[in-house]
Amino acid sequence: MSADLRTAIPNIGLLKAPAAWHTVDLISDLHLQASETATFEGWRAYMASTPADAVLILGDLFEVWVGDDAAAQDPFLQACADVLRQTAQRVHVAFMPGNRDFLVSPDFLSRCGVQPLTDPTLLELSAQRILLTHGDALCLDDKPYQAFRLQARNAEWQQSFLAKPLAERQEFARNLRALSESQKHEGMSFADADLEMSLFWLAQAQADRLVHGHTHRPADHALGHAQRHVLSDWSLDHQPFRAQVFRLNSSGGVVRIDLHPRA
Repeated sequence: MSADLRTAIPNIGLLKAPAAWHTVDLISDLHLQASETATFEGWRAYMASTPADAVLILGDLFEVWVGDDAAAQDPFLQACADVLRQTAQRVHVAFMPGNRDFLVSPDFLSRCGVQPLTDPTLLELSAQRILLTHGDALCLDDKPYQAFRLQARNAEWQQSFLAKPLAERQEFARNLRALSESQKHEGMSFADADLEMSLFWLAQAQADRLVHGHTHRPADHALGHAQRHVLSDWSLDHQPFRAQVFRLNSSGGVVRIDLHPRA
């Protein structure tokens, strides 16, 4: 890992769990879209019934987000906002941007009663220090994406993009999705989280557990004395069915809960 990558590490946010929180659910990569109704319904049912004290969404809740004005005109995105709003009335809900929905604004989240999370964020749960991230910033071997990410996280780029007509933004998103799908069909392997960078982030945060999504490769990895937990993506419209919640408890336990009865 080069010195310039070390200096590029973002500021680490902090989420200090209240003493009343006993369980925290982590989910990511649902890629909600109007054409995949089973995934949406599974998510809606989960959000209405989870016994957790908090639900933290670590990015890519939405398949695409090209601006809040699109959501205002889209009944499906309005339905998603209703689920967030209703859930936030009974449990704490927080959202971290992913590579598909990094343009979700703080204003939209505020209207839904959802707390915005910095990527990465350190979760302090009882005596635990757990570093949370979407995961895309750690996939250093995907150099074309990292170049795009650097550009797209720039405030001036975002302001310029959001100033474009909605139809133009939607076409841009369709082209990016088509490229992603073509790469999947060609059997391209996608980069995983960089080991050295993951360890460096953990050291910076003084954490011994890293949780992320993005790669769609749910697994638990030992990183020396630390642990890296990769969240599952969700898909209840296409086999293999997947819908998994990663649940933390204040005593230090973790459990993966599968919610796909159709499997």
